[in-house]
Amino acid sequence: MGPRRIVCLTEEPTEVLYALGEQDRIVGISGFTVRPPVARKQKPKVSAFTSARIDEILKLRPDFVVGFSDIQADIAAALIRHGVEVWISNHRSVAGILDYIRRLGALVGAGDKANAYADGLQRGLQAIERDAAALPSRPKVYFEEWDEPPITGIRWVAELVRIAGGDDIFPERALESLAKARILEDPDEVIRRAPDIILGSWCGKKFRPGRVAARPGWHAIPAVRTGQLFEVKSPLILQPGPAALTDGVAEIARVIRAWAEQEGAAACRPGS
Repeated sequence: MGPRRIVCLTEEPTEVLYALGEQDRIVGISGFTVRPPVARKQKPKVSAFTSARIDEILKLRPDFVVGFSDIQADIAAALIRHGVEVWISNHRSVAGILDYIRRLGALVGAGDKANAYADGLQRGLQAIERDAAALPSRPKVYFEEWDEPPITGIRWVAELVRIAGGDDIFPERALESLAKARILEDPDEVIRRAPDIILGSWCGKKFRPGRVAARPGWHAIPAVRTGQLFEVKSPLILQPGPAALTDGVAEIARVIRAWAEQEGAAACRPGS
């Protein structure tokens, strides 16, 4: 049977459990949850990301709490001291997200459904990757997770950029799990690496292409010269769950495909 009263401290377990048809087990969710939209109407909100209302969670009598990353360690510790079973995942890659879905499903007694769901997500990624392989060229992509200071994209984002047909310009930083290790000490490094596309997903606030383009010296970047600056909304890409593997990567693929078509059209013009 598995646990019957689950509290989800982040969005991704909520999205997974709804996708598996196991939403009746959920008794509390994160206040940052936006997917699926119905969850906000149906479930009480008991946590942020770095904080939680422990007393409110305990009132819900959970038999299982799901969280994400070392950032929620203090929340987990507080609940464990009250005898609550807590699972904190720490996945940071596309493979990790798929494995997370399978493990969460197994832990709640829905392993077969979770495996089928993860298999479907993987087939979708493979289809996007096949389509991307047919593009005439691959753009260099700068993904910005925050603006002040500039923070580059995390590993699953860099991997989804590659699947969608592009190449992340900071692959070495993408391997760093902590945001502080992905801070660009010298933003001019973006100029030197000359991305063809700039994608922004400023967690919690709207991406401002004009503000990015106006940074000192950034007029020399190919993406700025050609107006290739786009927002990928943070709920679609910055949560290590199904959204990133579906709508998030689809949005990245759309931008890259449009860039490739534009490049192909330019190459066919007389005199180019």
